[in-house]
Amino acid sequence: MVTSFEAFLDILSVHHVGNQAQDEMYSLSDEPLDLKDEMIPRLLMQYFLAPFEKTNEVYHLMHHSDINLNEIYSFATQIFGDNERFHDVSQQIAKHLYAVTTHPKIKAGELYIGLFNNVQIEGELLDAIGVFKSETKETYLKVYPDKGGFKMDYEENGININKLDKGCLIFNTAKEDGYKVVVIDKTGNNQDAAVYWKDDFLKLKIRNDAFNQTANTLSVYKNFVTQKLDDEFDMSKADKIDLLNRSMKYFKEKETFDLDEFAGEVIGNEQAIESFKNYKQQYEDEFETPIADSFEISSNAVKKQARVYKSVLKLDRNFHIYIHGDKDLIEKGFDDDKAMNYYKVFFKEEQ
Repeated sequence: MVTSFEAFLDILSVHHVGNQAQDEMYSLSDEPLDLKDEMIPRLLMQYFLAPFEKTNEVYHLMHHSDINLNEIYSFATQIFGDNERFHDVSQQIAKHLYAVTTHPKIKAGELYIGLFNNVQIEGELLDAIGVFKSETKETYLKVYPDKGGFKMDYEENGININKLDKGCLIFNTAKEDGYKVVVIDKTGNNQDAAVYWKDDFLKLKIRNDAFNQTANTLSVYKNFVTQKLDDEFDMSKADKIDLLNRSMKYFKEKETFDLDEFAGEVIGNEQAIESFKNYKQQYEDEFETPIADSFEISSNAVKKQARVYKSVLKLDRNFHIYIHGDKDLIEKGFDDDKAMNYYKVFFKEEQ
């Protein structure tokens, strides 16, 4: 978790990066931004750092052969080693971003590179390099008094300080592992252009900590229940929802995850347990992301995954049944006269 209540912005350089595929160029500033106006740094701190206070995933910079060949890792190491080189290195960062901006759907925009002090991550106060890109411009209305009344004007191509398009913070710690990095990428549905920020520009790999172990296990189990079980077992949707509810209950009540304990308490069926373990192994092999058989459960990861765990049984367009507890209180049948399926729900009182 990132907090910034003690942080301050030490230096900031701004450049413009266009899109090669659109025959656009880049433009580099000659010197860092003047931050003497007290209001500007405060607004920039909100724009740059506030979005990261809701992030939990921690990444690290990587390279398949030698971490020193990762461009951002090399640039960050130069800045952390000698702050006097900050602006010159910021220009190199802008050139590197331009070099990977080759997809025609990537928007041009301003690139901000900042050096922050006292940004907290996981309880540690650290210096951090911030790299941010603004791609979305908005039009703002301005109302001002004039001759006993008011007039209205507008300003185009403004930046909404509550909407950071892309950004990352690289913390001066864990250098040997590729530093600690958190990232923001509000690409939306434009997935074709999405990979360039995390994969091409930064070259990130998610850190395999308790948060990600928890999130990955819940995600793998959810996919197993919703996609794999039908291949081997004849299960109703109500039974699948029950399996998902039981898994979420396990993760909310336990402090540590144990694969055999989880399989016995949640899945139960030996054949299904073996199938789940094989499915988990396939995921680990395919994505090169090992998931330990035992780890500390992250409550933040559980909360995040709970949002996508469906406990809703959708019946045509007429009814939705929310199943939160005992699946034995709902029965499925078929009405011959109506030639339709039905569910019978048992309860003691309405609420």
